[in-house]
Amino acid sequence: MIRLLTAGESHGPAVTAIVEGIPAGLPLTTPDIDNDLIRRQTGFGSGGRMKIEKDRVRILSGVMNNVTIGSPISLQIQNLDHEKWKNKSVPSLTTPRPGHADLTGAIKYGYDDLRYSLERASARETTARVAAAAICRKLLVEFGITIGSYVTEIGEVQANLSNMTIEDRIVLSEQSKVRCPDKIASDKMCTYIKDIMQQKDTLGGIFEVIATGIPPGLGSYAHWDRRIEATLAQAILSIHAIKGVEIGPAFENARKKGTDVHDEIILEGDNITRKTNRAGGTEGGVTTGQPIVIRAAMKPISTTLNPLQTVDLATGKPSPTTYERSDFCAVPRAAVVGESMVALILANELLKKIGGDSLNEMMPRYKNLKKASLQDLTMENKPTIFWE
Repeated sequence: MIRLLTAGESHGPAVTAIVEGIPAGLPLTTPDIDNDLIRRQTGFGSGGRMKIEKDRVRILSGVMNNVTIGSPISLQIQNLDHEKWKNKSVPSLTTPRPGHADLTGAIKYGYDDLRYSLERASARETTARVAAAAICRKLLVEFGITIGSYVTEIGEVQANLSNMTIEDRIVLSEQSKVRCPDKIASDKMCTYIKDIMQQKDTLGGIFEVIATGIPPGLGSYAHWDRRIEATLAQAILSIHAIKGVEIGPAFENARKKGTDVHDEIILEGDNITRKTNRAGGTEGGVTTGQPIVIRAAMKPISTTLNPLQTVDLATGKPSPTTYERSDFCAVPRAAVVGESMVALILANELLKKIGGDSLNEMMPRYKNLKKASLQDLTMENKPTIFWE
């Protein structure tokens, strides 16, 4: 079982992560992690913070001679912006911003300064998640499992991806400032973001995360909290500003007839497969072996240069919000965080399925997993006596 704990505040000295459960014997260096940290920082529409931070990881434990040793791995990423805030007298924040955790955090923890909510609720925390999940991604690659993402919508601009393969979408997204594989839509999105910046407003959008090479049989239908759709959805919804998740084209499927939705099962030689993947790679809480497709809806960033109506908790009077530095559009960066959360869940599910304290233990067990084939699915074809 993989467990992840993150710590740190937005303007504190650093953000940290402890990852427990990574098997021994996995090759791991700081560039393996830094690559994803760099990807998280890119994306047109980012605010000033991304010009300050140059995220690089320090591996403090759990790795020796560039190989994991089976003990907890601790990671640290320095907050370069901390020096500007260190020992500085910062005015109290008493005007909660709509859409943030300012007010809800103060109610829950009894704060007398909303900055306490702001500091931990900041999306800066996702830096630690991405660093930790990069290790999970490295583990998954050992078993042929890869994860990518791309943006399909920003505001009113939608990409046309109908003629692109999954591989093309992922490759082309890395060449786009907004992680959109459709060049025409990508340019329109950039223009739209520029317009929104001039209007002192923010934009949301939709991104997809795709995982390929997934073996069938991860997850479970036997318990509500072990269904793979549930664990994936929880992980994606835990990302800041994500308000909706669907597995495959779920909402589109909801408007169709059953015969137009369900993936018919066919034979290719002895292998059992499906004509389509409208289910998004899962059935009944378990992976099918097809690519997992997750779509996430991100609301516009809550911090806007144009003030919104709120209440000053210090005076008890109506007041405009106070601006705190933020992004104008964070959808491209959120897609990378989405990849990380999917990597974390899939690595954990893989370990649950095959077990093992080291990579050498895991490999033969993985090779012996049942496949979706006639050879592995022998049926006795006898009547069953229920509850004798």
